[in-house]
Amino acid sequence: MIIVMNADATDKQIKTVDSRLQELGFKTILNQGDVMTVIAAIGDKRLIETESLESMDGVKQILPIREPYKMASRETHPHDTVITFDNGVKIGGNHNFAVMAGPCSIEENPDHLLRIAEVVKQSGAQFLRGGAFKPRTSPYDFQGLEEEGLRQLADVRDKTGLLVVTEVMDSQEVPLVAQYADILQVGTRNMQNFKLLKAVGRQNKPVMLKRGMSATVREFLLAAEHILYQGNEQVILCERGIRGYDSTFTRNVLDLAIVPVLKRLSHLPVIVDPSHATGHRYLVPPMANAAVFAGAHGLMLEVHYDPDKALSDGAQSLNLEQYAAVMRTLNKVTAFYQQEVAQAECLIKA
Repeated sequence: MIIVMNADATDKQIKTVDSRLQELGFKTILNQGDVMTVIAAIGDKRLIETESLESMDGVKQILPIREPYKMASRETHPHDTVITFDNGVKIGGNHNFAVMAGPCSIEENPDHLLRIAEVVKQSGAQFLRGGAFKPRTSPYDFQGLEEEGLRQLADVRDKTGLLVVTEVMDSQEVPLVAQYADILQVGTRNMQNFKLLKAVGRQNKPVMLKRGMSATVREFLLAAEHILYQGNEQVILCERGIRGYDSTFTRNVLDLAIVPVLKRLSHLPVIVDPSHATGHRYLVPPMANAAVFAGAHGLMLEVHYDPDKALSDGAQSLNLEQYAAVMRTLNKVTAFYQQEVAQAECLIKA
């Protein structure tokens, strides 16, 4: 932060403010000009109540020099965060692209989940997604199999080698879900559930944070900051569509512009969920391809063996044949995009 002193501040007042900042652990840089004096204070602003500093004699104004999401900011962490899993799969950076695919909800028959998992892996996915705990708008809708669903996910992981990403809805359930999942998902409704964010932040497990359906960029990054502040540096940001005013043709508004914005502001990996964003399976393929060219580090796709009979979100789920077709195109698109990025990097270095 920058402390602007009054034009008539005395040398004693300036020295007193400067000394106080140093006592609090700040590194200070004193700039005395003809018109005014400013003190740049480099350090953690949480160490001081700005109101008390503003009340000191000679202080005119305190200006922030950084966004409040310090740990999520690229300003303080210029290099991309790359999350590496035990099997070597990576998310983040210019040359790693991850696909998370699977049903919206884990259903009763485990053979169906295994069938889906085998297809999504064969087509190139590294992660199996599926909801064991389902936050539903209506209490009459299917709420998930809970721990039985988690057991199914873990069993399929053992058989296929796919990593598991699943949603955790309550801070008390974090230890349970963490026993089964490779990535803990925080859904759109819980983006600002700060107790849950703190709980997943205390886990040594990657967290995928979905953007709230009405969240601004700053709110999104500050939610990530809560996780980072607890010590968990393995955070993945997920754009899944925001509320618009016309839901007739799309479920939400897929804000692809946020991908380059987040990559400019933050070092954290960014993935896109075109299934929840659009709500219609015919929109998923073009939006998935568009997400690649927007610079996303990965995709989350909903896939079901028979979408018309799915217990949740069937309208936006691809069937197995559609998914395989999407992945054939997506693999070519991704390869082309990464080749272009590599060539651009070479030109910059040259």
